[in-house]
Amino acid sequence: MSAQTRHLVHIRPHLETRRSAARSIVAALAAVLAAIVGAGLVLPTQAFADGEVTWTVRTGDNGFGAQRNSFSYSINPGNELSDSIVITNRGTEPLDLGIDAADGFTNEDGQLDLNEAGATPTGIGAWVHGESDQLHIDPGTSVDYPFTVSVPDNATPGDYVGGVLTSLTSSADTSQFDTDRRLGIKIALRVSGDLEPSIAVENTQLNWSGSLNPFAGGDATLSYTIRNTGNTVIAALHGTDVSGPFGLFSSEVEAEDDLPQLLPGETWDVTTVVHVAPLVWLTGTATVIPLALDAAGTTSQFDPVYAKAGTLAISWMLLLTLTAVGALVWLGIRLRRESAARRQEREDARVQEAVQQALNTNAADASKNGQSDPANPEPNPRV
Repeated sequence: MSAQTRHLVHIRPHLETRRSAARSIVAALAAVLAAIVGAGLVLPTQAFADGEVTWTVRTGDNGFGAQRNSFSYSINPGNELSDSIVITNRGTEPLDLGIDAADGFTNEDGQLDLNEAGATPTGIGAWVHGESDQLHIDPGTSVDYPFTVSVPDNATPGDYVGGVLTSLTSSADTSQFDTDRRLGIKIALRVSGDLEPSIAVENTQLNWSGSLNPFAGGDATLSYTIRNTGNTVIAALHGTDVSGPFGLFSSEVEAEDDLPQLLPGETWDVTTVVHVAPLVWLTGTATVIPLALDAAGTTSQFDPVYAKAGTLAISWMLLLTLTAVGALVWLGIRLRRESAARRQEREDARVQEAVQQALNTNAADASKNGQSDPANPEPNPRV
């Protein structure tokens, strides 16, 4: 599965400020989850169609209900039940269709899909059986195809998703399916037992890239993988926070897109970009709040899961600019000091020269007046 869009935690104080918004989102998600749950399992209802088809499918009308959008069951391990799917030929030519069951998965677009023919089934695809894997339907007629869902005694409790799939075959006597033309209905199944909703946030990475403009900041990219480690279908709220050293200059980003519902064992990659200043060291925190339906069909919000990653955030252009400015300042100071030193040397030499000239002048005057050289006075005569 595409990686896009990790560890139990407390929500930090700044995350508490978005609790009220999270509650409203939780309520909305709860409504969505409740709308897509059947007998204990919550998933959106839809038919699967690939290629141009000339037939339609719908659920059979029976004790499970009429005009259902999908099949939804809750079964104890070792038990089974029977249901049916109605296939109608809307075309003008007879149809020879293949019919089978397949396991489901979340595709790269975050939508539920069914495995292609040939994939080894482990859940729905292995537990759903019909009377035949071939159907012949005349134009304008319908076939009510019965099938049985048999859950093994050793089936692991939790949620399973798959579907009953019809596909156009090349001839009535072959089991080769043209998977480019197929149509089916989803089966959502919950095997009764201990439910353990759980997720993990893994592979957390934070990268920072600056721009040529040393004062424009840069982009911090936080990426991580959400893994459904429990046995139920999981939805989640998620958000990202990027901060500088000691949690300063925090930038919090709410998720712009909803995470898809993940089946047990599935992963989804999340990538969030936050524009921040080069704060030398950045810490990115991913916060994920899991949501799941309990056995009573009530949406529950579980303890937040979070993961952190750090990275250097240095603007080399800014560093070069500051280095260049620092070098110019240092050079200016040095040149100024050297200039001042040279001026001082010239002033000292001028003063020394003036003093020497004054001494020479005094000596000359003293010699003319018959006085001793004041610089070399004669000793006093003895008495």
